[in-house]
This record gives sequence, structure tokens and C-alpha cells, in this order.
Amino acid sequence: MQGGVVRTVVLTAVGLFFTGMGLYALAAPARLVRPFGIAVGTAAGRSEVRAVYGGFGLAVAAALIWSATTTGELGRGIVLAVAVALAGMAAGRVVSRVLDAAVAFYPVWFYFWVEMLAAAALLAVN
Repeated sequence: MQGGVVRTVVLTAVGLFFTGMGLYALAAPARLVRPFGIAVGTAAGRSEVRAVYGGFGLAVAAALIWSATTTGELGRGIVLAVAVALAGMAAGRVVSRVLDAAVAFYPVWFYFWVEMLAAAALLAVN
């Protein structure tokens, strides 16, 4: 595959991941965070999950999918910002491990690797 095709595939794949997460968060916020042991029993709690995982996730997806269709500096900046954000999420998991007790591989370390691999893939094609 040529570089432009690989870039489009990577950006679209990561964008689709954010789309799935965003739609799931909007539809079933309590189920989205349940694997992490988070109980969302209030309207305010569900609103927070819908905002951060749902609305934000869909906005990131839209930005990545738009970036997959352009080669300009704005598109490259979006990709860099999303890659850095994903790496920051993964780093937060490492900090949590240092400050807290060990946790099972799933879901925390599973998503650590998803975040790291997505960040690395975005940086590689940017």
C-alpha cells in the first residue's frame, strides 16, 4: 500500500474505534464504564459519561475521519493532537499503577495497549 492509503486506513480505523465508543457511551453509559468497576447511578453521572466518552469520542472520530481525506497542516495537527491525547491516557494508567494497587489485564491494561498502539500508528502515518 502507498503511504496515503496506509494513512487513510489508520485514521479511519482509529476514527471508527472512537465512533463505536462514542455511540456506545451515548446509548448505554453505565454499561460502557461497568468493566472498570464504575457505577453510574445518577443522571449527572450518565451525563458525564455521555459527554466525555460519547460526545468527545464522536468529535474525535469526526476529526480523524475528516483528516483522512486531507493532507493539509490542519489535518496533520489533528492527528498529532489525538495521538498525544491517547499517549496521555496511557500514561495516566501507568501513573495510576504506581499510585494504586495492581489490577487485572482487562480492562485497564487492555486499553493501555489499545491507546499506545493507536497513538503509535497515528504518529507513524502523520
